[in-house]
Formats: sequence, C-alpha cells, structure tokens
Amino acid sequence: MSEPLQAYQSRITGLFEQILSTQQPQIRQAAQRLSRAIQEDRKIHLLGTGAHSQLAVEEVLWRAGGLAAWNPILDPGTSLVHGAKRSVSFERLPGYGVGVLNANQVGETPGETMVLINAYGIDPMSLDVALECRRRGVYTIGVTSPAYGRATPADSPIRHPSGKNLFEEVDLLIDSQVPLGDAVGRVPGFAQEVGSSSSLCSCFVMNLLVIATVEELQRSGAEPPVFMSANLPQGDAANARWERKYGPQARYLL
Repeated sequence: MSEPLQAYQSRITGLFEQILSTQQPQIRQAAQRLSRAIQEDRKIHLLGTGAHSQLAVEEVLWRAGGLAAWNPILDPGTSLVHGAKRSVSFERLPGYGVGVLNANQVGETPGETMVLINAYGIDPMSLDVALECRRRGVYTIGVTSPAYGRATPADSPIRHPSGKNLFEEVDLLIDSQVPLGDAVGRVPGFAQEVGSSSSLCSCFVMNLLVIATVEELQRSGAEPPVFMSANLPQGDAANARWERKYGPQARYLL
C-alpha cells in the first residue's frame, strides 16, 4: 500500500478512536433516550441537513443490523440526485428546514426526538431545524463538529442569519470530530488535502448509536427491533413484522 493511502487510513481510524474515547457518555445518553422512545412508541426522526450529511441517514435506513424504529427523512431538495449546486442552494435557504419539518409532520405527537446530522453545523437549514424543533418541543440530538462553528466568523455569508452554531442549539451534542476542512489525506507534491472524513465519521456515529440503543433495550428487557439482511434466505420473513409495525410511521421504509 502506498504511503498516502496508509496515512489516510491512519487518519480515519484515528478519528474513529477520538469519537470512541471522547463521546461515549453522550452516545450512552442518546441511546437511553432512544431506547425509552422505542419502548414508549414515540417517534424518532433522523434528518441529515445537506447532501452528504443525508448519507448518514441512508446508512441506517432498512439496514442489516439496523434499527427499524425510526423515521429517516430523505429530503429531495438536498439530495445530490437533483444536482449538487441545487442541493447547496436549498441547504443555505433560510426557512427551508421548517418546510421540511412540516412536510414530514415533525412535532405533531408528544415526546418526539430528532437526530440531526450535519458535519459543519453552521448552515441555515441545520439551525432552522434545530430552533424549530425546540419551539415544537422535539428533543434534538445533534451529530456535528463544533470545530467548524468555532472557526467560522459569525458574519460569514454561508451561516444561518442568526450566526448561531448547531452544536450550541441542540439538546444533546455528539461531536463527530470532523476536522476543519473535512479532507484529511495528503499526496506529496499536491498542496490541497484530499479524501474526505465527514461521511465516514457521521456514519460511524450512527452505527454506534444503533449498537448502544440495542444494549439499552436489552438491559430493559425489551426486544430490539433490528432488521436482518434481506439478502439472507430468511431475511424477508424476519423483517416483515418490523415493516408492519413501523412502516406506517416511517415514510421511506416501505
């Protein structure tokens, strides 16, 4: 393996180790909240406010070994399938996030939770969602990197008009440890860093949340609603009951 490839691998695994060594208390706290919500049949929404942040939501939708008991929101406006520049335009459009919450009936029942994922946590959509969830009484778990918010000037044109940071506005923060600039690989003779880290870190956090939530459900004596791989011979039959139970409240499950 070439030295740049090994260096990138080392950097990514180092970020994973940082997440585990610094964020376990927050992950445990989030898992306790999610476990209670599952046992009480309360809604859990997942939303990635941005094209690549949305990948972390897709990572845990109808996933082998993943939870069935949540509502992943896949917003078409910020999806890359409609164009990258278009996606960024919606992410930076003040008020757009509130419309996404309305379209997905977020906050219409008591005790809802929103897992809100954005690598940078400074854009209008992220802040609109967090602030509106607070107004609606929806508990927010933020998966984001405070490094961006701390480094970006309050008057930056890419920020929410309030100048606020997502990591300061959520009820519970899980620091995804994404470094400023996102890319972490280096190729000799090329000045710019290459090879992103944010999607890998966000997906890693989401899978840690799944595992920790299953642990909490087990401790409570509740059966974890976990999907089996649909590519196993018994997968479809095993998943059918979870699809029947959670399909009506998870818009993109069926």
